[in-house]
Amino acid sequence: MSGAEIVFGGQRHLALADAIITGARRPWPSPFAIDAVLARRGEKVCVLASGDPFVHGIGALLAREVPPSEMTVMPAPSAFSLAAARLGWPLPEVTMLALHARAPDLLRPHLHPGARILALVADGTAAAEIAALLAGAGFGGSRVTALEALGGPRERIRSVRADTFDLAGIDPLNLVAIEVAADADACIIPRAPGLPDDAFAHDGQITKREVRALTLSALAPVPGELLWDIGAGSGSVVIEWMLAHPSLRAIAIESKAKRAERIRLNARNLGVPDLAVVVGSAPAALAQLAPPDAVFVGGGASDPGVLDAAIAALRPGGRMVVNGVTLETEALLLARHADLGGELTRIAIQRAAPIGTMTAFRPAMPVTQWRWVRP
Repeated sequence: MSGAEIVFGGQRHLALADAIITGARRPWPSPFAIDAVLARRGEKVCVLASGDPFVHGIGALLAREVPPSEMTVMPAPSAFSLAAARLGWPLPEVTMLALHARAPDLLRPHLHPGARILALVADGTAAAEIAALLAGAGFGGSRVTALEALGGPRERIRSVRADTFDLAGIDPLNLVAIEVAADADACIIPRAPGLPDDAFAHDGQITKREVRALTLSALAPVPGELLWDIGAGSGSVVIEWMLAHPSLRAIAIESKAKRAERIRLNARNLGVPDLAVVVGSAPAALAQLAPPDAVFVGGGASDPGVLDAAIAALRPGGRMVVNGVTLETEALLLARHADLGGELTRIAIQRAAPIGTMTAFRPAMPVTQWRWVRP
């Protein structure tokens, strides 16, 4: 560091290292960006970071632009490692999340009885926000621990139940630990596809539970992929796509503004607040979107140009799944199958329901599903 021509870092890091910095000091800009570092490529540049810079840190960002041969990295114990050491938690058994600058709703899919979570947060108010989320979702008995300024002279560790959270004056440099305890009415999100229909707010425009599970199987999500959900309705399919893996991305395209807002609400409540929602009608609304790895069309398949636009945008090897319940849409899917191939499946579901004092199976409307993989 003493030989660096320029030293980048946060104000706190620059102040801590002030006595040994001989080069120019460059605090990080707001909003944060690494462009200034990249512009100095070839010079003697030092970047200050606490802990392990490759655990949700600056190192990972720089490594996407700079080859390892141009970097010398000197990691220290991460905040996760320090917290696990203080709590006696084996890290392989812990869920580790980065919530700084992200919605605490990302916690929701990880809330199940007995879970242990470590969350990096942005400031001293985050622990209270997390406690409020836990209490509101039926996890008020969970133990919330604020681990403050770990590894330094100001280190402090305090714990309290989520539903009686009263910790004040939490150091802005902190990490939150959660030992999850579920109340009887806790909102636990299952890992298998096919959430109950009443897990989603909807106006009747929803891909029903059993059909949704089969649809997600046909879409075959792979980590890192992007899904377009055209005519998203309640967002049930696109939300469950994102729940399959944290790296999955998705765009819900919905022409009705009220339904689009409902999709955003469902996404927050079910732990995928990063779901992108586009209000508009296909195919026009598809024009500027990133190319998808998979496309689901649950409504509007018979609208002119929708399927053609989706097929044209789909990446090679990408999957298209279209569900139809009307004869008109079924005829369209039969024609596409004859022209392009793929798979046709008829999905027929029957559910038991009362008839007077007795019970009988009532059939739901059958669904014709076309699945096609782009060569």
